[in-house]
Amino acid sequence: MGDGSSREDQASSPLPHLSAGGEAHIVDIGDKAATRRVAVAEGWIALSEAAFSALEAGNLKKGDALATARIAGLMAAKRTAELVPLCHPVPLSHAEVTLTPEAQSHRVHCRARAETTAATGVEMEALTAVQTALLTVYDMCKALDRGMEIGGVRLVHKRGGRSGAWGEDPG
Repeated sequence: MGDGSSREDQASSPLPHLSAGGEAHIVDIGDKAATRRVAVAEGWIALSEAAFSALEAGNLKKGDALATARIAGLMAAKRTAELVPLCHPVPLSHAEVTLTPEAQSHRVHCRARAETTAATGVEMEALTAVQTALLTVYDMCKALDRGMEIGGVRLVHKRGGRSGAWGEDPG
């Protein structure tokens, strides 16, 4: 491997992105089988009543925040390896981002799903899609509310690869 670490270093480190000597590197996935992999992540953004009402009514100066955030999330999923230094570029076979306004809490819930057939998973792609979609809602609503809060960002489910399935199976 060109970074000075070896497969033995990876195997002996408790964190796969660190060699036994503590140096960061991209994990060697050359011996892993390409399998179908799916990941689902979610999160939310809480808005003021005024910002939430404007978003729902489509009265934001920057336009349709939910449509724009959906596209931003999809674009971010495709570019995760450019944003997160130790991620492998993953060819996505499918990605989707849904944003659901929740009137009771003045929140927008975001859920992203990423799929591939590859030698590594797509958890980071799903998480990056959620974060970017929520940041886009923030950007489009900040003229009305600078105190918005993003939270609850988490991996909900993943399946595929050596470790199998984890989390709630969303179907």
